[in-house]
Parts: sequence; structure tokens; C-alpha cells
Amino acid sequence: MLVDYEQAVADGSVYVAAHGAAIAGLVVLSDSDAGFMLNNLAVAPDCQGQGIGRLLIEFAENQARARGHDHIALYTKEKMTENIALYGRLGYIEVARRCEAGYRRVYMVKPLRP
Repeated sequence: MLVDYEQAVADGSVYVAAHGAAIAGLVVLSDSDAGFMLNNLAVAPDCQGQGIGRLLIEFAENQARARGHDHIALYTKEKMTENIALYGRLGYIEVARRCEAGYRRVYMVKPLRP
């Protein structure tokens, strides 16, 4: 977790889902030479199970399409098996497993239709 979130917010890379006046979740997105990345996704514990995570993923995919990308990529920790299973159900395909920065990571990609 070495991301400078203050800079990410200033860059316009962070998007939030609101529930009333509270932040229910957030997603951090970026364009790169390798394509469009879903860098981080989080849902507040008291808002989990309400579909907010799926809405944020859908938002990320729509942003990728709008920016001209034909796929979206992400990675998660290997130990987060629930996330890996969820992403698989949503059409993400595992493309690699690597150890980086001391973490075992699973890399996934989802092809996007126009």
C-alpha cells in the first residue's frame, strides 16, 4: 500500500460511491502503457453485500471503454480467494501469478466489448 492517495485524488484517479452523506466505497483507476488498470476497490464494512462493489467494477469497466480500451486489468493478493472467485464470475481471467513487493499477487484481465 505505497500509493500516494492524496496525489491520486488530485489526479482525478479516485472515484467514490456515496450512501447519503457517507462514502460507501471507492475505486482507483489509471491509464498506463499496459492498458487500463483497476488499482484498488474498497467498500465500507457496513455497506458490504449491497452490490456497491459490483457497481464500482461496472463503473471502472465503463470508464475503460470510454477511454478507448478493449480490456481492463487488475491484481489482488493470492490469499484473497474470495476476490479472485468474484472477479472470475465477473469475466476476469487469470493471466499470471507473481511475487512483487513481498506479496503473492494474482493478475487478471477482462476483455471488454464496445
